Amino acid sequence: MSPATEFDLAPDLIYLNHAAVAPWPRRAAEAVARFAAENAREGARHYPRWLQVERRLRQRLARLIGAAEADVALLKNTSEAISVVAFGFPWQAGDNLVLAAEEFPSNRIPWQALARLGVECRQVRLTGAADPEAALLAQCDGRTRLLTVSSVQYAGGLRMDLTRLGAACRARGVAFCVDAIQSLGALPFDVEAVQADFVMADGHKWMLGPEGVALLWVRPAWRERLTLYQYGWHMTRGAGDFDAVEWQPADDARRFECGSPNLLGVHGLEASLSLIEEHGIDQVADDLLARSGYLVERIMASAALELLGDAQPARRAGIVTFRHRRLDNAALHRRLTEAGVVCALRGGGVRLSPHFYTPYEQLDVALASAGA
Repeated sequence: MSPATEFDLAPDLIYLNHAAVAPWPRRAAEAVARFAAENAREGARHYPRWLQVERRLRQRLARLIGAAEADVALLKNTSEAISVVAFGFPWQAGDNLVLAAEEFPSNRIPWQALARLGVECRQVRLTGAADPEAALLAQCDGRTRLLTVSSVQYAGGLRMDLTRLGAACRARGVAFCVDAIQSLGALPFDVEAVQADFVMADGHKWMLGPEGVALLWVRPAWRERLTLYQYGWHMTRGAGDFDAVEWQPADDARRFECGSPNLLGVHGLEASLSLIEEHGIDQVADDLLARSGYLVERIMASAALELLGDAQPARRAGIVTFRHRRLDNAALHRRLTEAGVVCALRGGGVRLSPHFYTPYEQLDVALASAGA
């Protein structure tokens, strides 16, 4: 059965915006509908069963990143996860951290907010850099405590060499933080292979889930070194003992989950990830890269269109950003929208982001509408 049958998109719609908010597969919509119907009919009568779904989600996420289940926390979004790391990290005045200037605000604002603690935020422009990893590492010095980067840059689609960055950070004693929202669910990822210390990603893009559920992974050696600033009943060792007077933070990643889980979102994301697991993340990546590569080649062959970003296969993921040589970006975006193409204005052009199930015929329609 084709994965495309899992999606019930309107027939006049060409959805090329997975880098923003993805449509749910049928199984996710059905899981959420069943959860809502059960809640309306029986309330929390079967709460233990809901927690079994939460555990399955945690296990799926752990497998997706090559980690242990106990090391996966479920938070609200990437911004919250980054903030947990940024403000829990043991900074000292005069320390600095390094990041790309092109980062999405989720991976920029929390770090900039550390200025009041005397922490310098060094932003490095990667656009046009011959060696983006070298540009980031060149800004690290003896007071650099952390390097943070998106696995794939949201606007231009630049795929970073995380293995190289992780090895360099480990050799320098610099913590390595990866915002993986633009690659988890699209490309294979292994926390040990990239030597990450912190990884976070929301589920509503390439993982095809609802908004409001995010992964936070913290290397066990760092878990107790992060100061906690969010507290509640759920993050304690004895979370079910509501009468306990004394308490301690949970020994596993639940210490970062202060309150009740978003079980509606949990049901949706767990179902979506089951589709990705059934297809296999390696096959998902192959199918997706074939589609983004097809877009890149067609755009580069067009006299009317100009590819923005790096054309090298090793630098590609699911994002392809381009512009028209004669139309302004707003006019190009309007032309695509009128043709039923859902895409975004990003990175000085129009961003297309198909997924592994997107029919090639729809890519052809989008390119023809753009003027290729």
